Amino acid sequence: MAAPPRAARAGRVLRGARAPRAVVIGSGFGGLAAAVRLGVRGYDVTVVEKLDQPGGRAYVHRQDGFTFDAGPTVITAPFLLEELWQLCGRKMADDIDMRPVTPFYRIRFHDGATFDYTGDAAAMRAEVARLSPGDVEGYERFVRRSEAIFRVGFEELAHVPFGSWMDMARIVPDMVRLESYRTVYGLVAKHVKDDRLRQVLSFHPLLVGGNPFSTTSIYSLIAFLERNWGVHFPIGGTGALVKGLVSLIEGLGGSVRCGAEVRRISVEGGRARGVELASGERLAADVVVSNADSAWTYRHLVPPEARKRWTDRRIERQRYSMSLFVWYFGTRRQYPDVAHHTILLGPRYRPLLEDIFEKHVLADDFSLYLHRPTATDPALAPPGCDAFYVLSPVPNLLSGTDWPRVQERYRRSIAALLEATLLPGLEGALASSRLLTPQDFQDRLLSFRGAAFGPEPVLAQSAFFRPHNASEDVERLYLVGAGTHPGAGLPGVLSSARVLDRVVPDASKLA
Repeated sequence: MAAPPRAARAGRVLRGARAPRAVVIGSGFGGLAAAVRLGVRGYDVTVVEKLDQPGGRAYVHRQDGFTFDAGPTVITAPFLLEELWQLCGRKMADDIDMRPVTPFYRIRFHDGATFDYTGDAAAMRAEVARLSPGDVEGYERFVRRSEAIFRVGFEELAHVPFGSWMDMARIVPDMVRLESYRTVYGLVAKHVKDDRLRQVLSFHPLLVGGNPFSTTSIYSLIAFLERNWGVHFPIGGTGALVKGLVSLIEGLGGSVRCGAEVRRISVEGGRARGVELASGERLAADVVVSNADSAWTYRHLVPPEARKRWTDRRIERQRYSMSLFVWYFGTRRQYPDVAHHTILLGPRYRPLLEDIFEKHVLADDFSLYLHRPTATDPALAPPGCDAFYVLSPVPNLLSGTDWPRVQERYRRSIAALLEATLLPGLEGALASSRLLTPQDFQDRLLSFRGAAFGPEPVLAQSAFFRPHNASEDVERLYLVGAGTHPGAGLPGVLSSARVLDRVVPDASKLA
């Protein structure tokens, strides 16, 4: 572990001469991780953020004494975060109090039955046996297959740039061997027969914007990733991680500027030369990294004349993930029996997903993810209170839904279901409330079509087929975040920043 501190010192020494400049657009986890890595490598880094505080989709809302993480809320593969502290010669544990969460998820079926999804192999085997005794052996086979996919898909390929078709060609034998041509649901269904267990083992793609019935089975690796490292939550919420990463950037001599929206990326001679802010200010740079939505980056920030591959036509023809309806709320009472993470499955599974992903129809029924962070950190709410957010996967803006008109009706429908199931007396106990809709994803977070996770993670939009980490159109423009390789989810966006170590030139070559 001696190498990371030396790398950090090397960065500071370089900056004493004429350090090359890097501008990072957006301060989500991908952008902040990229800024740390570039700072360690000797770049003079400036992060520019449109909103009034860092975090991007990990923004923090504070109101009425409650702290609401806008998202994400499920922390897996924490070593990817720890590595950023190590690169700076520091320990994450000195700044962040990360707590394991168990069960990972409490899954509640529509009939009221529950399934506690954990990382304990024996406990999971017992839960499967309780739900469907005949599927225990099939479940064990699925876990072994998930591990095999993880060993290749995460350990070997998550940090490969995939800038050439040859990179893709080399992995085709592994993809065939691991049945990547199957969907996540198809792989699960091959091993277990019980319909409820199939839902339990196939919902994970929804955490990264994918439909289990169309997402490549590569994403089955999430099941083993969680078992391997667990599910965690930081005291203070995910905003504590954002604050910690900003401190790393500043400790390396970099800066994070909020309220600084980028109007365009300056391109001269086919090379990114910096950015122009909405204020008219220009920031020159030797490299530009965009943590903005990939489609938004090409459609709105890169000049049309600089785009040969990512034309408007190509951007519009991509398939985009679903969006999210999120209700953040606080209650004057506590609900101690509610787990930190709960998934409430609705009466329909495949038909609901078809409505969301294929038909782009806002259905009357829903499946929900309920987050109760005060189960782990009571300080996120006033004494005697609870903080929540509930998330409903919904179609992106191709649905044509008039969200300002329907959002309150939709919220009330969700509240009624929660009140009838897990949170009795909810409406009368409300102390704080706010909403995030697909329209907000587009208008506030600049997500193309309001898609919450960028391009949908189908096989034809994975690895080489996603927007590349090193732009195909503009030299010294790089992409991180959900819209590039390897994809959405906290491990994905942190890994996208890791890829930059392979594709961004060493600072010494540009100084």
